[in-house]
Amino acid sequence: MSHPLAAKVVLITGASAGIGAALARVLSERFHGVRLVLAARNEAKLEAVAAHCRDVGAEVLTVATDLAQPDQAIALAAKTLHHFGQIDVLVNNAGYGQMGPLELVPIDACHRQFAVNLLGPLALTQAVIPHMRDRGGGRIINVSSIGGRLAFPIGGLYSASKFALEAVSDALRMELEPFNIQVSVVEPGPVSTDFIGVAGTHAKQAIADPETTPYSAAFKKLAQLEQQTSSNAWTSEQVAHVIIKAIAADRPRPRYVAATGGDFLLFMMRRVLPTWMVDRFWQRFYGIDLVAKEWRGKDKG
Repeated sequence: MSHPLAAKVVLITGASAGIGAALARVLSERFHGVRLVLAARNEAKLEAVAAHCRDVGAEVLTVATDLAQPDQAIALAAKTLHHFGQIDVLVNNAGYGQMGPLELVPIDACHRQFAVNLLGPLALTQAVIPHMRDRGGGRIINVSSIGGRLAFPIGGLYSASKFALEAVSDALRMELEPFNIQVSVVEPGPVSTDFIGVAGTHAKQAIADPETTPYSAAFKKLAQLEQQTSSNAWTSEQVAHVIIKAIAADRPRPRYVAATGGDFLLFMMRRVLPTWMVDRFWQRFYGIDLVAKEWRGKDKG
């Protein structure tokens, strides 16, 4: 007997690599005949993921989409409905991290961070809701981050976009309950993807000569971040299994933490430890303590 998910149409953004690609592969391998819509900017990478999914029995539509453009997000929903006639599950996974001290991040980079991480997913969600309501229900999964519950230095803009996504998700969960549209958030911690590499690239593109800024020590620490977090990092496939759990649950939880010790970390950081202690921890983790030492050394010089 086939699993109910095998009859669903699942739309996944950010599906060309990382968590989105892993989710597409795991769904197609576990639920024979599942119908997938894979969206991302890189069409060649999308097709490579789609080829694997088709090989194991999935029906796949790929749609090259830049979620920073709301009209493309809306067009993605229309193309999905034209091709499959339905959308049962929307996984808003696309996103990236604009790293850097808030003082130095240009406003145009701030706009793009929110365009991709918040406004694009919101535009796509708005386009999908009327269809789900008419069909009698649906499932929306928004992929956030531990950084959507805790703000970090050097990652403040990324956290701001994910905090906003979580607020939107909470409001949608309450607003859409009458229509049997269920909304959940998945919050990964460190993941073995190219997230940190991409974040470093975006930081260098947005901030000229970071080594010459007062935060040079923090930028150097950022380059070592992947090595710092590698021992606790999850694979993309592990996160994909958590997303599938949220999709398949009869009564999905509002939030699923996808990180080793993530629930304990959130409890300690938000409920137990005093703010000054949490601040000191993250300042050391992201090299702000080194910034302070460097700056005091210049004052003495």
